[in-house]
Amino acid sequence: MAAPKQFGGNNNSARPGQNRGSYNNRNNNRRDTGPRRNERIRVPEIRVIGPRGEQLGIMATSSALSLAKAHDLDLLEIAPNAQPPVCRIVDYGKYLYEEAKKQKQQKQSATKLKEVKMRPRIDEHDLMVKVRRAEMFLFNGNKVKVTLMFRIRELEHPEFGYEAVQRLVEAISHIGVLDSKPKLQGRAITAMLSPVAQAKRKLVHNSSPLEDDDLGDEEDIGDEE
Repeated sequence: MAAPKQFGGNNNSARPGQNRGSYNNRNNNRRDTGPRRNERIRVPEIRVIGPRGEQLGIMATSSALSLAKAHDLDLLEIAPNAQPPVCRIVDYGKYLYEEAKKQKQQKQSATKLKEVKMRPRIDEHDLMVKVRRAEMFLFNGNKVKVTLMFRIRELEHPEFGYEAVQRLVEAISHIGVLDSKPKLQGRAITAMLSPVAQAKRKLVHNSSPLEDDDLGDEEDIGDEE
């Protein structure tokens, strides 16, 4: 009869091809900076949540560890400041994966400010490049700042700048809403746009979605003379 698997200690005899390491292999000697789990939980009693989310009540920490062992899972402290601390029986590898996925989703959903730069006498081809760029930023949920820079001699005709900005704004009006009217400050006209609700976003000038990182940085718009 095979000896029963020990709950603590190091055991490097995992079967070849085993996808998820045994409890012992997960409980290695590497310094752990995450939430306390297993033998690192040193309080005498805890409130326990089971592997399916069921409330198991307050029990001795040693009993909770034995219960985690029975499921080949980990005992993870999720509310250390509660009285008593709250712990959950989980698959720690799956827990780390879900947390990383959640953080990535939060990062993606966070609103960022992107900038599109242009000149007043921009031609139609270059304008459409800017339009597609701004549309994609808005599609990804970012705010967009449109900056039109004048050369000194171009300030004699600011109407050309307003016209160029207006053409861009109208081209992306299906996906972006002006926060305020374009305004001239110094040698630049700026306009800020916010994306429409996610359910209403659609691409008109781009054939398929792209991540922000795939769009690269905004290019230089030339000298200032």
